[in-house]
Amino acid sequence: MAGILFSSLLILFALGVPVAFSMGLASIFAMMDSGISLQVVIQRVFSSLDSFPLMAIPFFILAGNIMEYSGISQRLINLANSIVGRMTGGLGMVTVLTAMFFASISGSSAATTAAIGSILIPAMVKRGFPKPFSTSVQAVSGELGVIIPPSIPMIIFALSAGTAISIGDLFLAGIGPGLLISLSLMLVIYLVSKRNGYGQQVLSAEEQEAEAKMMSWQGRWDALRKAVLPLLMPVIILGGIYGGIFTPTEAAAVAVGYALVLGLFVYRTINQTKMMEILRSSVLSTSVIMLIIGNAGLLGWVLTAEKVPSLVANWFVSISDSPIVFLLLVNLLLLLVGMFLETGASIVIIAPILTPVAMQFGIDPIHFGIIIIVNLAVGMVTPPIGVNLFVACQIAGLRIEQIMKSMLPFYLILIIDILLVTYLPQITLWLPSILK
Repeated sequence: MAGILFSSLLILFALGVPVAFSMGLASIFAMMDSGISLQVVIQRVFSSLDSFPLMAIPFFILAGNIMEYSGISQRLINLANSIVGRMTGGLGMVTVLTAMFFASISGSSAATTAAIGSILIPAMVKRGFPKPFSTSVQAVSGELGVIIPPSIPMIIFALSAGTAISIGDLFLAGIGPGLLISLSLMLVIYLVSKRNGYGQQVLSAEEQEAEAKMMSWQGRWDALRKAVLPLLMPVIILGGIYGGIFTPTEAAAVAVGYALVLGLFVYRTINQTKMMEILRSSVLSTSVIMLIIGNAGLLGWVLTAEKVPSLVANWFVSISDSPIVFLLLVNLLLLLVGMFLETGASIVIIAPILTPVAMQFGIDPIHFGIIIIVNLAVGMVTPPIGVNLFVACQIAGLRIEQIMKSMLPFYLILIIDILLVTYLPQITLWLPSILK
């Protein structure tokens, strides 16, 4: 049955069948070959979706879309610009810092890239950054959307890993790696900009005056005051979860209510037309994720029936009993998978197989979950499937091959970040351990 399953899955992927349907069809083919009743298909798909924690996903998607349509992007950009705008490569650093801020609201990588890219890519080009470099900066910054909490892939991992994992602990664990990656990206932007003289375009007298005003202490205070309400959302979410006030799912519902209050009554930027667009976008995004999770549940059932996780564990142990070697192999596998599969689908396929193996090697499942997510986040900026590359290039009007050269230093630093997160678990676990 496992042979039929994997061969069918590869053939369907090669034919371009969507990932969700590929998983479902491959599972059905394997079950038919073994004479298992197809009634099990409906039962397993429904069972995979019949989960209270899973409701957090549509709520977080909706909350992120409401905040995006509320016009907060410019507020966050102004705050980031007032903090690092004057440094060498300042506007590139503003892109990373704004992505950090927006990631703490949206939980989505593509949404982060799209929301701020349409503003910052043209702004960087106007300021003297080459368009390919500006596009690369925006693409790699967008990956912070799935690393800094709240993160939809973290919820998917917690529900897919096959062991009891706290979504709240995963959220906290993502903060350390998120800060590490953000600072490392800023370092690359600074070094490349300094070496090549990027961002040196002379401003007009009026623009210089406006910039000086924004970067004064009064300007920074004004920018913080205007951005503080959106930035309170992650504080409310994490504070509520760890304060025992509500569960992660309830926190997601609270986030929706908070976002609605800001959009409808504080900023008054959401009208009936925008609300319909928000709901439509949220329903489509949720439907895609739920299709993947439902069919992945069926796939996971077939894998478990065939004892595939045990076979994989035995294979890894036969190669080496060292957790260092295991993690190196896992990183290589995840980078390869991330290049060809969507993040959510990758997690629901890989997590239930590899997480029990990692635990046998003595690796904390929270740490392992972050390793998976950080690796797959890099897959969002690697061809041929990298969604952030497509979004950023579409905004800039470039082809992916036109930005590959400027992406190389970012790939190098991201690989270093992956190794640091992998082999220094304190980066991931220090905050959850403090708050336990």
